Amino acid sequence: MYGAPERIELKSTEQILLMRQAGLVVANALQAMSEIAAPGVSTADLDAVARDVLADAGATSSFLHYDIGSGPYPAVICASVNDRIVHGIPSPQELLADGDLVSIDFGAIVEGWHGDAAVTVLVGDVSPEARAMSDACRESLWAGLAAARVNGRLTDISHAVESSVRKAGRYGIVAGYGGHGIGSSMHMAPHILNYGKAGKGPRLTHGMALAVEPMITLGSQRTQELDDGWTVSTVDGSWAAHWEHTVAVLDDGLWVLTAQDGGREELSRRGVAVSALAA
Repeated sequence: MYGAPERIELKSTEQILLMRQAGLVVANALQAMSEIAAPGVSTADLDAVARDVLADAGATSSFLHYDIGSGPYPAVICASVNDRIVHGIPSPQELLADGDLVSIDFGAIVEGWHGDAAVTVLVGDVSPEARAMSDACRESLWAGLAAARVNGRLTDISHAVESSVRKAGRYGIVAGYGGHGIGSSMHMAPHILNYGKAGKGPRLTHGMALAVEPMITLGSQRTQELDDGWTVSTVDGSWAAHWEHTVAVLDDGLWVLTAQDGGREELSRRGVAVSALAA
């Protein structure tokens, strides 16, 4: 996988600033959806909130009509409940219930530049086991982000995610799926697995933008695609969590473009420099 060099898009400062605008649309939409996620709310209701945020911002959707060979995607969010990991299609018939986990993935485009992030939302009274898994997934996301730095290697991120998950408990790290480069397209090189040895793969350089997105389960790492051609679920019915942020790698530090504070709180807690662009 890492034998041949990958062509990874490098961004100018102006392009990073446009990605930040897209990232803030994503952050605001995820916050708005998280605030209304409650028993009796449909996953289509969440999608409607995201559409309103896009319209208000004058942005467009990264997801709507995206096609990977299964036909154009019909929504602006992915809403994956409980044993569904990613790419769940929202529906007015799917109502959230007390105790559910719903992972919401959302992308926005501003002047041709993308932002992409995901959160796992706890609906009502969630079990301690499910809550701990979501917390472990979120912590592994920040561990992976903090490992991204100029002159580092791509799999430093992968290894940091895996190490954080293994430290947290006996969770399955979803096989095959992972993060990606992002910028003028939503999915670009490089692919970023959530496991592996450090020190391998392309060297990280100034101007790269990466979407880091761990996905973990309470059981097996194995997945299956459902009949809709999009939704990915666990094979054993175990519940899953999914967290994601888009980060810019810059000479003077990192800028988490889809975090409302630019990642300052979480990165500073880990002793990682935040770029002056985030000021």
